[in-house]
Amino acid sequence: MAPPTPLAIATQAVNRLVKEESYYHKEQASQEKRIQKLEEDIKNNSPDLDSNAEYILKQEKTALEQTKAVFEPLRKRIAAAVDKLEEQIAIAESDGTGSEEELKKAKEAVETGKKIAEQADTQNGTSS
Repeated sequence: MAPPTPLAIATQAVNRLVKEESYYHKEQASQEKRIQKLEEDIKNNSPDLDSNAEYILKQEKTALEQTKAVFEPLRKRIAAAVDKLEEQIAIAESDGTGSEEELKKAKEAVETGKKIAEQADTQNGTSS
């Protein structure tokens, strides 16, 4: 089997980073649910409460903040990977080295990466 082309490698990098970002979103949602349930249990003085529920709540909130802190650097890495992929697409199109299938996958990965960047800009109140 032939080694992957630079275009394929760049496409895989963008796809991996996009997937990683979606996993962090799922983790954030899960953490927020746990925090909300724990806060409700503490407020209602639930009989199932652990004796150190306040400490656990503090730990969960710290973990949530750490998860949120991952997004900005990850989105910068996605943007850099998208830029590199766009360069590889241009190179492959100009020398005719990229197959139609590779180019299609690469362009789809660019679109996905750009959507994430747009969502980040919208959430941060900035625009490109």
